[in-house]
Amino acid sequence: MQADPHSHLHWPFFEDGHRSFKTALDTWCAAKLQDATHDESRAAVDARCITLVGRMGQGGWLAHAVAGKAHGGASEQIDTRRICLLRETLAYHEGLADFAFAMQGLGSGAISLMGTPAQQAKYLPSVVRGQSLAAFALSEPDAGSDVAAMQCSATVVEGGYELNGRKTWISNGGIAGFYVVFARTGEAPGARGISAFIVDAETPGLVIEERIDVMAPHPLATLRFDAVRLPESARIGKAAEGFKVAMATLDVFRTSVAAASLGFARRALHASLDWARQRKMFGQSLADFQITQCKLADMATLLDAATLLTYRAAWLRDQGRRVTREAAMAKMNATESAQTIIDMAVQMHGGMGVKKGSIVESLYREIRALRIYEGATEVQQLIIGRDLIKG
Repeated sequence: MQADPHSHLHWPFFEDGHRSFKTALDTWCAAKLQDATHDESRAAVDARCITLVGRMGQGGWLAHAVAGKAHGGASEQIDTRRICLLRETLAYHEGLADFAFAMQGLGSGAISLMGTPAQQAKYLPSVVRGQSLAAFALSEPDAGSDVAAMQCSATVVEGGYELNGRKTWISNGGIAGFYVVFARTGEAPGARGISAFIVDAETPGLVIEERIDVMAPHPLATLRFDAVRLPESARIGKAAEGFKVAMATLDVFRTSVAAASLGFARRALHASLDWARQRKMFGQSLADFQITQCKLADMATLLDAATLLTYRAAWLRDQGRRVTREAAMAKMNATESAQTIIDMAVQMHGGMGVKKGSIVESLYREIRALRIYEGATEVQQLIIGRDLIKG
């Protein structure tokens, strides 16, 4: 008998609508997704990602990543719990599906939150339909966690701005239809002198400088901007509000990174339970050994604790609460706990755990990046500590 993957839906963080939503999503995922054992060549991953975005658009799931019914969003405000349920469930079934969904939300989030009506009308409907892939271009070669060190510049020129510089580790780089790009406009030092812009993929001067291959294949690239001319209408929000735009976007989606971790960890636990029951050793099943039972207990407890922190943060945000500390705790704990759970799963599977293409081997590669992107664990620790000191 398999562990109930829906047991946490009975917790008071959820309403009946969330439970029916999860049931429908599970049914769709079982029919439309596959385990992450497909061709991992760059061309195949690009094509798969584009296919997944289109498929999720047709299924109506991308509507939950966008705010505003006028532009195809499921509701006027993003339901954080639904975003988390989506990412947890997609990650459970296929890591690339979670990635594809997350980038549609993160890449268009700034436009949803602070874009002009014209920007929202131009970009959001195609995001919801899965016809255009979105990208969020914040990191640079020398400015990752330290956003204030950003060097990419947008200089005021007649009719708008001229953009110069580089961005790296950009998800959907090379296949996105547009990029939300953050650049220094110089109104003040540090993070206070940054603005946000929408750059269409076909804009002259935008160059895909390098495609980046990583341990769990996802579309990633380094972008270069060579005298890219942008009209003033391409700016999101006011000049020098770019850091505010970036943080507002990350605040919405940071908790969902924790939720994706839950999906990977839950799949690892279920795979471990199945393996322990069927694997025979010394005349009994692996599950009969007390040490196995202790490891499974640790995995389940870590998973439940991370799930509680994640959906506490999501529920609080849906109540209109500020969740800087809670989201950081959820992201830090869930990603670190998932890494531990999946490592335990690999160890329990023995040689099969490191066989290329096995479920737990794929999960081992998938989880590692989540401890880094959208704020590494160490950044989350600083956020929590500083928030505690502020009181």
